[in-house]
Amino acid sequence: MLRRNIRLRREYLYRKSLEGKERLLYEKKRKIREALEEGKPIPTELRKEETALRRQIDLEDENTTVPITHIDDEYAFAAEKDPKIMLTTSRDPSAPLKQFVTELSTVFPNAQRINRGGQAISEIIDACRSHDYTDVILVHEHRGVPAGLTLYHLPFGPTACFSLVNVVTRHEIKDKKALGAMSGAYPKIILNNFSTSLGERTSNILKHLFPEPKPDAKRIVSFSNNSDYISFRHHIYQKLAGPNSVELKEIGPRFELRLYQIKLGIVDQAEAQTEWVLRPYMNTTKKRKFL
Repeated sequence: MLRRNIRLRREYLYRKSLEGKERLLYEKKRKIREALEEGKPIPTELRKEETALRRQIDLEDENTTVPITHIDDEYAFAAEKDPKIMLTTSRDPSAPLKQFVTELSTVFPNAQRINRGGQAISEIIDACRSHDYTDVILVHEHRGVPAGLTLYHLPFGPTACFSLVNVVTRHEIKDKKALGAMSGAYPKIILNNFSTSLGERTSNILKHLFPEPKPDAKRIVSFSNNSDYISFRHHIYQKLAGPNSVELKEIGPRFELRLYQIKLGIVDQAEAQTEWVLRPYMNTTKKRKFL
């Protein structure tokens, strides 16, 4: 199994190394294609390669025109199987953190919670790989308060790190009448205000934690971005007697996420590249929104 993981990771890194060459080739073919469509002469720097590139253009179709990136490869099998998530905590978790992780295990379908014990996170990830888990979620705390959440997508990444603020568990919701029962149905996902390329990348990571819901599902999970803080809310709804009347109930938990790092790999990959990281000087850019 270890040799197989090494081989698969090596193939994955090789595909990533080809991406720059494929992108350069794509740009050359795009320039030739545009010149032919507009009736302009072929750019001088491409005339030596014109014959070979035009032959490749003639053999392409709509599925092969745009090169596949490693980002597409990360979730290539997402449509074929439902996500299977393992939830765990930092070492020696407090009672509030244990309760919060237990509630998270009911938010994500097909999620299981394990006690961390003395295991290293790399050992947990290796075990999850061998049992076909698609994601590992590690929840951190600071002085008994949940403070961080790390998402590991298996088998080869990405890894997304978030800070956690304003955590409110189910039993802490003030309006007890609005607290509905926890449903086991697959939820519908609402992603709001992820407008930049980094925002689309973040929403893509979050939405693949949930399987495809049924059309009549009455459970809703929402991620709404506001000034780079992602508000998570969990509701159920039911139709009332009146026309177009719907009653919405929050069933919790609720919290805010702030992205601070995305890595193209897992903790056991020393060569994993950092795709994006929140630097200290970025905290002063109040008018700039990253998501």
